[in-house]
Amino acid sequence: MKIFNTLSRTKEEFVPLEPGKVRMYVCGPTVYNYIHIGNARPMIVFDTVRRYFEYKGYDVNYVSNFTDVDDKIIKKAIEEGVDSDAISTRYIAECRKDMEAMNVKPATTHPQATQEIQGMLEMIQTLIDKGHAYVADDGTVYFRTKSFRDYGKLSHKNLDELQSGFREIKVTGEEGKEEPSDFVLWKPKKEGEPFWESDWCEGRPGWHIECSVMSKKYLGEQIDIHAGGEDLIFPHHENEIAQSEAANGKPFATYWMHNAFLNIDNKKMSKSLGNFFTVREISEKYDLQVLRFFMLSAHYRSPLNFSGELMESSRSGLDRIITAVERLTDAGVKASGEVLRDEEKENHETAMGLVAKYEAAMEDDFNTADAISAVFELVKLANATAAEESSRAYVDFMKTTIVKLCDVLGILTERKKEALNEDIESMIAARQQARKEKNFALADQIRKQLLDMGIVLEDTREGVKWKRA
Repeated sequence: MKIFNTLSRTKEEFVPLEPGKVRMYVCGPTVYNYIHIGNARPMIVFDTVRRYFEYKGYDVNYVSNFTDVDDKIIKKAIEEGVDSDAISTRYIAECRKDMEAMNVKPATTHPQATQEIQGMLEMIQTLIDKGHAYVADDGTVYFRTKSFRDYGKLSHKNLDELQSGFREIKVTGEEGKEEPSDFVLWKPKKEGEPFWESDWCEGRPGWHIECSVMSKKYLGEQIDIHAGGEDLIFPHHENEIAQSEAANGKPFATYWMHNAFLNIDNKKMSKSLGNFFTVREISEKYDLQVLRFFMLSAHYRSPLNFSGELMESSRSGLDRIITAVERLTDAGVKASGEVLRDEEKENHETAMGLVAKYEAAMEDDFNTADAISAVFELVKLANATAAEESSRAYVDFMKTTIVKLCDVLGILTERKKEALNEDIESMIAARQQARKEKNFALADQIRKQLLDMGIVLEDTREGVKWKRA
């Protein structure tokens, strides 16, 4: 298995720290509002990475945090006149709902920053004791970047150049820094903000320290994979490396994985451009399985463009797979024979070759786009060769294989059960009655009316079935 490692900028063979086990940390959202579709991409991508490791038999310890103390959360709380905890609790619950709708598995652990303050205080003190951090006059604690000789190794930035750049953007309140590139580990409280006691001042942690502490607590001092969006490479992940390796005295993560940005109609997502969408807003128009299928239709390191046209294409592609599985289910009821027939053995071998093609794509840096292509080839083979006249063994094999490979991608192959309103149910019943009375003109008229309403009818041996257009 090959993984593109941001640290080396090359594909490397995956070798776990402990045979058969994967320790994986993925940076989660800051919970001050509904998650947006940019948040959704790493959730879906790295959930799929986790699922593939599990498919291959690995025991995966998957940790993804919720940042529940942050300036944006505090601002939202002040606007609503509530405690910060009320905001974070509300949006953690809403985030979990969206994750479930996208079929993102819950992490092994979902730690929250506010529940890990003691660990942060301890790591900060360790950094101070080792000379990697210092306390300014106002109680702010800074990480001393010059004390960590490898600073910049993930982002491949030169510290001297960074120092020059940071001097250009130095802001008020940072006068206590020794160097412009030093970053905050602990900062003093402001009026109306949540705070905790420390030896340096009443205050709260900086953003970067929380992930170093939570990763260490739930995964250990060294982990296999650290992942997130490419916007986190610098400074967040760079600073995590500095903190963790300076405090623990050993390499932090072996592999660093980062997904590329998501654009909207070929433009960067921005509220000012009016192209900012939450996952909840997308769910009003599309089943979030369509969003998941769309996210996996491109390689995770390739920029992905979100548009209505591409979402419609993803909906059609997903429907093609689901329809094939439904047809195989129906065929399996009629089929007989628990042993492959001679003429089916060659198709069985072809299908196994497509499974190997799927696995080869996934093991080449998790190329989900090529893996989905292999699934479509399986669907095409199934549609052409598996029917109720086939052996049940062959029909069941084709169905099980497609369902299993889709499950690794987190793609559900059962159509969501949806109740129709009474008027539409009555129209379907009226059409059935018209057909029974051989009034085919009326039946066709009702069918067209339903189609105009977005309801497609299909007459089968098992009765009439319907789906959304």
